[in-house]
Amino acid sequence: MRVLVTGGAGFIGSHVVEALKAHGHEPVVHDIRTDPASDVRDPDTVRTALTGVDAVCHQAAMVGLGVDFGDAADYVSHNALGTAVLLSAMAETGVRRLVLAGSMVVYGEGRYSCEWHGVVRPGPRSVADLEAGRFEPLCPVCGEELSPGLVGEDAPVDPRNVYATTKLAQEHLAAAWARSTGGSAVSLRYHNVYGPGMPRDTPYAGVASFFRSALARGESPRVYEDGRQRRDFVHVRDVASANVAALQADPTPGALTAYNTGSGDPHTVGEMAEALTAAYGGPDPVITGQYRLGDVRHITADSSRLRAELGWKAEVGFAEGMREFAGSEMRKVRESPSG
Repeated sequence: MRVLVTGGAGFIGSHVVEALKAHGHEPVVHDIRTDPASDVRDPDTVRTALTGVDAVCHQAAMVGLGVDFGDAADYVSHNALGTAVLLSAMAETGVRRLVLAGSMVVYGEGRYSCEWHGVVRPGPRSVADLEAGRFEPLCPVCGEELSPGLVGEDAPVDPRNVYATTKLAQEHLAAAWARSTGGSAVSLRYHNVYGPGMPRDTPYAGVASFFRSALARGESPRVYEDGRQRRDFVHVRDVASANVAALQADPTPGALTAYNTGSGDPHTVGEMAEALTAAYGGPDPVITGQYRLGDVRHITADSSRLRAELGWKAEVGFAEGMREFAGSEMRKVRESPSG
């Protein structure tokens, strides 16, 4: 299979390219890092890149929470507009298979249950609560404490920042494209991806990159809130193998199918900081009590659908992955989003 990989020179995209090669496919890299003209927002270059292609693996995006709302137009341009241009070109050129780099951020908060009211969906946390160090969301009915659980693909979506909104827009666009053309679309809703080749020293990277960059500077990782927020840290090679599995699966014409893509082994952010620091050799992490408005408290994946339907499973364990990441090289330049 000849596969166009947008963002194929980036962190996740480069691992997808290697995984495709290892499975006998022919990846075609379309990335602004290697060719300044390869912007997915340019219809002419995208149409040219799609020549002779059997499928598209769309990794190019502007990632992370951002700095402030002033980033909104850039996120919409790179993620929503870029995806629309790509899908329009696919409709025109007859390419009918898409794997999209989705994200768990479309859910907002994860799954919570109340002892008295069952499964509930707490609203966004207030500034007053965050300032007072009250980080845990409470039951919206009775105000009691909640128990976090695994979120499935059928959970309601509730994007709570600009990046999340654009990732959901990508899925809606892909679903509309699939219905219109009879194409097949898969969205892999990545959880917290980490591993070799992460970008360093950029405000748009993930938490693992922040911590690893701090350690490389001889500084303590700074952990927001109380460090007890739960995430699913999934290794980039496992994410790459999920992309290959999605490309090789039997297509579902006319529809988009979403799959959570996580390790299935949740850890707190504090635990991740401690594991990475121990593997790197210090200095110890610092719990700051600070927060970022738009962050959610707990979001962890139920990836059983991906395992059951595509035969995929995460292979890199948490401890092993953190040891490797502690000693691996990172990218020294900011990621270009619209490759």
